[in-house]
Amino acid sequence: MLERASVPEREVSSVSFLIRVQLPDRPGMLGALATALGKVDADILSVDVVERASGTAIDDLVVELPSGRLPDVLITAAESVPGVEVDAVRPYAGVLDTHRELELVEQVAADTVNGLAVFVEGVPRIIRAGWAVVLTKAEGAPRRVAASGAAPETRAIDVPWWPLRRGTILDGEAAWVPEQWRELGTELAATPLGGTDLVLLVGRPGGPMFRAAEVARLSHLAGIISVVLSEHASAAGL
Repeated sequence: MLERASVPEREVSSVSFLIRVQLPDRPGMLGALATALGKVDADILSVDVVERASGTAIDDLVVELPSGRLPDVLITAAESVPGVEVDAVRPYAGVLDTHRELELVEQVAADTVNGLAVFVEGVPRIIRAGWAVVLTKAEGAPRRVAASGAAPETRAIDVPWWPLRRGTILDGEAAWVPEQWRELGTELAATPLGGTDLVLLVGRPGGPMFRAAEVARLSHLAGIISVVLSEHASAAGL
């Protein structure tokens, strides 16, 4: 009897998606959602609670689907669970990690000379946005101080919301928003970065919309980073 030569199994590629859901904040709901997603071969990699209020939870889930499966099956599966609504589904690289804020603060503290550049490159991964920029005003017009690698080249010619004294969700359809941003359905949020001279602006093309809890998280992180950088500047006599 001839033995067959063993052939390595071909790896089945998969695609990751970030799915944001609203669901009743009661025991068993997340388990029911996981079961429904499992029925369409979706593998949950991580879960992050974005917000809880008035008996409703907003959760972000990173899930893997076998290559070739359309993300629409995630929506159908999730909403088959009574009370669950899908806010958005989009491709996503990586998993959610709520400890990344601490890692980013450490990275900035270790390289304060390039602190702002390190900060804006790390922010989109933490807040799950597409891009981030730090702006200042020069002769009444906004000017970039630092930007993440994916930040669009288009620059806002006017920022009527400046000066900004607290973290804010901005209207992505407002007249000041560049047309290219609006065409992509970009959700926007901003927060001061140490006083009112610098502002961190983040964009999330295609949504989902920013939640108050996310902006609070962003503002808290920006406050910590501004302290780290100001302390370095004081120590250096700048």
